[in-house]
Amino acid sequence: MAAKLGILGSGAGSNMAAIVDACQSGLLVAEPVLVLCDVENAGILELAKERQITGRFIPPGPFKSKLSDDMERRYIEALQEADVNWVLLAGFMRIIKSEFLRAFPERIVNIHPSLLPSFPGLNAPAQAISYGVQVTGTTVHMVDQGIDTGAIIAQEPVSITPEDTPESLHERIKTTEHRLYPQAISDLLTGKIKVCGRQVIRN
Repeated sequence: MAAKLGILGSGAGSNMAAIVDACQSGLLVAEPVLVLCDVENAGILELAKERQITGRFIPPGPFKSKLSDDMERRYIEALQEADVNWVLLAGFMRIIKSEFLRAFPERIVNIHPSLLPSFPGLNAPAQAISYGVQVTGTTVHMVDQGIDTGAIIAQEPVSITPEDTPESLHERIKTTEHRLYPQAISDLLTGKIKVCGRQVIRN
């Protein structure tokens, strides 16, 4: 039976669309069943609707960087009611806390626009340009208690040009993400990559 995917996002939803499109084309053997968003009327909900995937806005509560405890339980309950096996973060701008991690142990994955551990947190492309590095990239990683600190599943570099702005660099990173994220999820689901704590085994 194909794994059921729940996707969380806060913005335009291009990585969600790439994952769903990979599922619908057969490149990724999984069933996206639910998209949850913490921003009302965000683009990710419209893209989910276009792809005939159930999308829901659930308010995050009063905090800026995390879900309130009550709202976190609503997110978890919605995913559990949809029988979700794996939770994929696709531009979800909230810290995932302990209750979420306990509900889906070693089943929450994120993508980040840098070569972690460099430039974690917000505005990673701008961080890379400001620091003056010539290469950044994207990282698919497991989610743990920290901010962008989980076991690294896959990475791909993206060069920085002298003309780059944070926006232009992020657009090129997204192009890489749209290919890397579905492939990394496929490798996890098929057992080509196995994760135990911080240990990542590639078969």
